[in-house]
Amino acid sequence: MARFGSGALSVALACAAFACTASFAQNAPLKGNPEHGKAISYTCLGCHGIEGYRNAYPNYSVPRLRGQYPEYLQAALEEYRSGQRTHTTMHAQASDLSPQDMADIATYFAAKPLERGAAATSAHTAPAAAAVCIACHGTDGVGVVSMYPSLAGQHEDYLEEALREYQNGARKNPVMVGMAAQLKPHDIVAVAEYYSSLRPALKTLPRPYSFLTVKHSGE
Repeated sequence: MARFGSGALSVALACAAFACTASFAQNAPLKGNPEHGKAISYTCLGCHGIEGYRNAYPNYSVPRLRGQYPEYLQAALEEYRSGQRTHTTMHAQASDLSPQDMADIATYFAAKPLERGAAATSAHTAPAAAAVCIACHGTDGVGVVSMYPSLAGQHEDYLEEALREYQNGARKNPVMVGMAAQLKPHDIVAVAEYYSSLRPALKTLPRPYSFLTVKHSGE
């Protein structure tokens, strides 16, 4: 794994960490009920319960959610509802959910979050561009606090799309907008490739047996 050196970089990362903490600070998220989350998440599973399922336009893999922090998933749903993230389907889904529903669904999908400090492995060396990411997302791809998403094992094309959306205004989180603005197109590719290759990794929550899951698996 590459080292991120120099005093200037250390100061920049310290500032980034402070900015993350200041920007995301909010009231404690609601405690979720995974049983209720499972009962009301059937529409969510139509996309997030099938490994390899893709968003139609633009075309990219829908994110893996199992192993994510539930607090982050709840915050993401709030952003889709408020319009801080632009996605027509996700806005419609989130608009029908109460804050408690969001917490319940997030807890169900997250299951057991990835643990920080695990012996992370990767098929790729961390690129220099990842230095702007580690203050919040860690060198192991696990968010340093539960409001920051874990990236380890996330779909590479989804990570690329998310970073581009922070650059083009489709996502409006002020910290991520500032971080993504520093990245060139080749940096985005390198960062996404690196974090997607990290293990232990996020996974897709298995969807209950259906015609679609059988068809997708080719059985």
